[in-house]
Amino acid sequence: MIRVAVNGAAGRMGRLLVAGIVRHASLDLAAALDLGSHPDQGTDAGVLAGVWPAQTPLSVLSHVALRDTEVVIDFSLPAGTEAVLDAVDRQALVVGVTGLDDRILERLREHSERAPVVLANNFSTGINVLIGLVEQAAAILEDYDLEVVEMHHSRKRDAPSGTARSLAAAGARGRHLDLEGRAVHGRQGPCGPRTLGEIGLHAVRGGDLPGEHTVYLAGVGERLALSHLATSREAFVDGAMRAACWVGAQPPGLYTMRQVLGFKLDPITPASGT
Repeated sequence: MIRVAVNGAAGRMGRLLVAGIVRHASLDLAAALDLGSHPDQGTDAGVLAGVWPAQTPLSVLSHVALRDTEVVIDFSLPAGTEAVLDAVDRQALVVGVTGLDDRILERLREHSERAPVVLANNFSTGINVLIGLVEQAAAILEDYDLEVVEMHHSRKRDAPSGTARSLAAAGARGRHLDLEGRAVHGRQGPCGPRTLGEIGLHAVRGGDLPGEHTVYLAGVGERLALSHLATSREAFVDGAMRAACWVGAQPPGLYTMRQVLGFKLDPITPASGT
């Protein structure tokens, strides 16, 4: 059994992760962590997640709380990820937090020199297939305009989504370009005609949708749309469970979800990392 801690365990995604671990044959819930001010502190995490008792109370993140864990799953917020990095020793990490700034990303890279880290903007299997398709399609349709449109629930805090950025980066890789300097975030006013090589990203917010992403490749006389719709956060839970089972057996390093899923390396090699 792999002993796993969940940071942000009282949140919507955190509860689903806890439930997934409690039900999993190879994972053991070693710690369920959230803010000390959370009103459910001390409550059995399994009960809080809507499954059977896990004999693991909701508690506060600390070095001591992680002492007996092998893998830490973090789907909280950027501040939560930084708190995890303050508390971990050599535990493997599975991080699904979006909106991480360069400073936190650098800290994750530093931790990956001591322990394996899976970092992904989206843990859905379908999305990771879509990323590969976008990279291939962008290479084949190299003169088609590329636009990414995403929609999420009204409570999402960052825009565009991390997944939208990953899709845009995949399109750029397929064309041997760096996304930096190519991305255009929405359009307003007299912005002029679309420039050659730009990649548009557009964010829509509303309702309770877990996530919808469409990549448009628009040419003369035709348009290709590649889409993914997440109807439940369970799709992300399945990927996170796979990552938790996989990461502990890896050497130190920074890994992607596509490596977890065992995808073959793409035949297209990016000219520069994104």
